[in-house]
Amino acid sequence: MLGEICYWIFNMSIVASFMGLIVLLLRKIKGIPRRVSVFLWLIPFIRMCIPFGMNSSWSLMSLISKFTTRTVTVYEAGDDLAFSFTNTMMAADSYSPMTYKVNILENVFNIAGFVWIIVALAILIALTAIYITTRKETDDARLLKEGIYMSDKVTGPAVYGIIRPKIVLPSSYEGKDLEYVIRHEKTHIRRLDNLWRIIGFIAASIHWFNPLSWIFLKCFLEDLELACDEMAVANYKSEERKEYVRALLSCSQSKSMLVSAFGGAKVRTRIENVLSYKKMTVLSAAGFTALVVIIIYTLITNAG
Repeated sequence: MLGEICYWIFNMSIVASFMGLIVLLLRKIKGIPRRVSVFLWLIPFIRMCIPFGMNSSWSLMSLISKFTTRTVTVYEAGDDLAFSFTNTMMAADSYSPMTYKVNILENVFNIAGFVWIIVALAILIALTAIYITTRKETDDARLLKEGIYMSDKVTGPAVYGIIRPKIVLPSSYEGKDLEYVIRHEKTHIRRLDNLWRIIGFIAASIHWFNPLSWIFLKCFLEDLELACDEMAVANYKSEERKEYVRALLSCSQSKSMLVSAFGGAKVRTRIENVLSYKKMTVLSAAGFTALVVIIIYTLITNAG
């Protein structure tokens, strides 16, 4: 059973890698705002976490399947609706039960499955411990005003927690003008960015053996910050955006990787993004949304 799971995890990782590389290329297109393009990371995430997908003749996999890979149907409701696994390794003759083309592969995948689950669980346990420790560091934070706290233990402003998130600022910030910092962190809360961070780390932990999964995670976290900046300055005029940048430069980076912080995360790129920010018109917003939806559909569906 564990060997079969490992087999499909490897298949999922191969497809997710290919789709993630496409997202890396798409995010280089400067015309697409990060608050829109960040949703493209749903593609490799879905490929990493959901083993099956809907078949579609419009899928990019339909083109790829002409040269390699095959689909294994798991549910067919009719001629127009079916769900399948994408099988890129093609190392099995049948799938229910699983029989391999070469007998030794069964032992290989059983051993690989055992190693995979041990390391994945170890990483997830470590992340849980880091999360609990990070939360405990803010337990003695003193209330500044509703939802905003001050603490001697944090190095930079950040949002802590998911269910009841709170903004925690370093004690050294007391008395400073915190308008831009607090606006940024409240934007993180509205966007549920801490939840997305945790989900991203879980996906990378499942595919720990794939170095691309960690590269994708790093780029995803950078895009979360860029998207948050864009939403935070959406109603700011040019001078206010410059003040926002000054606040960004004065902030120290948080030491925790599981919190949404104001400082850090490629500050130079964030500054350039804020200063070059352009408000989207209704027409451009609709156009970018339609483009992203089409891209997501063609990349998460399987060959029809």
